[in-house]
Amino acid sequence: MSYTVILHIANEVSVAAEIDELPKPTDTVITVTNPRQKDGKDLHYIDPSAAKVIWPLAKISFIEVLGDAESDKIIGFVRE
Repeated sequence: MSYTVILHIANEVSVAAEIDELPKPTDTVITVTNPRQKDGKDLHYIDPSAAKVIWPLAKISFIEVLGDAESDKIIGFVRE
């Protein structure tokens, strides 16, 4: 299962990307695919032809995990 995440990197713009699995507590790096700015623009410091990017977790302040399309289909409690 793939996750769409937003990486908040110290002193850089936030990076949106996809990851195959969430990082474990013992991991020291995170490997992402399709890195881009949150608005979809290319990152100026990454070559546009790069397929994957590896960041050290020490540089990342926190990671936001965004919902997927399947979770949007789940119907919760609705008050009418």
